[in-house]
Amino acid sequence: MPIKSDFPDVDLAVTDIWSFLFNRKNREFPDDHVIFQSADTLSKQYTYAQLRQLSVDFGKGLKAVYDFRKSDVLGLYVPNDIDVPPVVLGTLWAGGIVSPANPGYTVAELVYQLKDSGAKALATHFSVLDTARKAASEAGIPESNIFLLGEQKDASMKIKHWTSIRNLEGTRRFRIPKLDPKNDLAFLVYSSGTTGRPKGVRLTHFNMTSNIEQVHEAEGWLTWNGSSTPPDSDIPLPAKGTGDKVLACLPFFHIYGLNCLVLSPIYSGITTLVMSRFDLEKWCSIVQDHKITFSYIVPPIVLLLCKHPVVEKYDLSSLRMTNSGAAPLTRELVEGLYARKGVKVKQGYGLSETAPTIFMQKWEDWRTAIGTTGVMVPNLEAKFCAVPGSGEESDGTKELPRGKVGELYVKGPNVFSGYHNNQSATAECLEDGWFRTGDVGFLDERGNLTITDRVKELIKYKGKILCPPPQSNMPSTNTSPLPGFQVPPAELEGYLASHPLIDDVAVVGVDSALLGTEVPRAYIVRKGGLSATKPSDGADIIKWMNAKVANHKKLRGGVKFVDAVPKSVSGKILRRVLKEQAKKEFKEEEEKQAGQVKAKL
Repeated sequence: MPIKSDFPDVDLAVTDIWSFLFNRKNREFPDDHVIFQSADTLSKQYTYAQLRQLSVDFGKGLKAVYDFRKSDVLGLYVPNDIDVPPVVLGTLWAGGIVSPANPGYTVAELVYQLKDSGAKALATHFSVLDTARKAASEAGIPESNIFLLGEQKDASMKIKHWTSIRNLEGTRRFRIPKLDPKNDLAFLVYSSGTTGRPKGVRLTHFNMTSNIEQVHEAEGWLTWNGSSTPPDSDIPLPAKGTGDKVLACLPFFHIYGLNCLVLSPIYSGITTLVMSRFDLEKWCSIVQDHKITFSYIVPPIVLLLCKHPVVEKYDLSSLRMTNSGAAPLTRELVEGLYARKGVKVKQGYGLSETAPTIFMQKWEDWRTAIGTTGVMVPNLEAKFCAVPGSGEESDGTKELPRGKVGELYVKGPNVFSGYHNNQSATAECLEDGWFRTGDVGFLDERGNLTITDRVKELIKYKGKILCPPPQSNMPSTNTSPLPGFQVPPAELEGYLASHPLIDDVAVVGVDSALLGTEVPRAYIVRKGGLSATKPSDGADIIKWMNAKVANHKKLRGGVKFVDAVPKSVSGKILRRVLKEQAKKEFKEEEEKQAGQVKAKL
């Protein structure tokens, strides 16, 4: 039986994003209220009225200069900048689709996205202009269709600045085209590609506006005038006479930043300071100097705030709350940060395919629901199905009762319409409106979701007991099978992260030829770095860890000390990268081990 959100359904607006933000009747804040301010050049800012006019002017310019038509795609290849919102909104006003790309992409990676999305023009930044030019050329986009955002302009004048893309003739009259909010796309965002080549996620106008309203209804404590806080809680209002201020440090090209930090502030009116890129000390200084009250963050930032010595220099007491997403947080990190700096961290959960937020911790539950990602947002349904290979029906269609661990499926107005140019991938995860998330977890009696792992990342420990024949130097294929076990890497990472010698950790499964099964292997960033590692550290950590877990969860794959754990910009561990590395390393280690055994016989 599907589980409905505990929140009452919201009467969702069915309109395009631009009209949703700029033609609304219930706006509380004035036209001259500042929405975006640059955290790098504090003098640059945009009010609500300026955003509205700039986006219309740019939208008309797209039509006049590039003959932009409904459903044409604009590629966006830029670091964070307060020019991003008017360019995005102007493109949507023109009926276009925005496809944001990671500014860290190589030429080949950007070419793939530009070609797959069918981009007609490319917005970029001077800092990545060379890569943008090369990629556009390979993708068949003329140089005249490249333009710049940001402060720095092209001295050669060959590449236009976005502010010069205008309907200068004035003789042509342009209007926003008629859009079908539930079917016309607003964004083509590309998945991080942690398990393969990035897929284009097709998000409609209604997907995005629905999620803004869902989140606003579930979390209404951030306000433009600082007038609201949860009742009966220890969370204070902002300083008297001021509204909430959000520090935007997450990338705008990612769905988390795109909806929470580009679109939502225009709806709520909350002043948002924009960092071009995350820097820990700068983040701390901005929080202190500008009395920031809220910030969306990711687990690597929480880890730095817990452990980096520079944090001690700054007063972070203005922060009413922070929200971490993209990957699970352990109790140790949440409580450690509060003990160190008094900073509260709640968690949320979402995906590109859900635009993004589907679960979020209530502010008042930040400490009592640690380890969960909170409750379902309004207008949403969920169900949990048996994970293939878990001992239940293996096709993944058996629905489980509430409280049982299973794969999460969700259904609601914010669920995407499918993958771009990829019907097979769409068919694998989307049926009758139900989206198969690929995440494994359970819902407790209070409605809080706990994610235990990804279906594809679960380590399958077969539990076979090897029985080598006498006087043999090779492992036998004659085994005594035990029941199969699924080992969640995130659970093991949670234990390991609390070890005093460990600053960061990732666990992946590796196939062991000697044991005939997949086993857990830990990649560890040691406190003090690689140079501080002692020969006994690995064995000590394994012994410590194995005493805490069941037999099938022991680190039979060993540990490997590394400089850093590879992660995406949103903080997700790039397990595919580690698994490829582990496969090679572990094979060499087992071959060496087998050779040593053979030499002794």
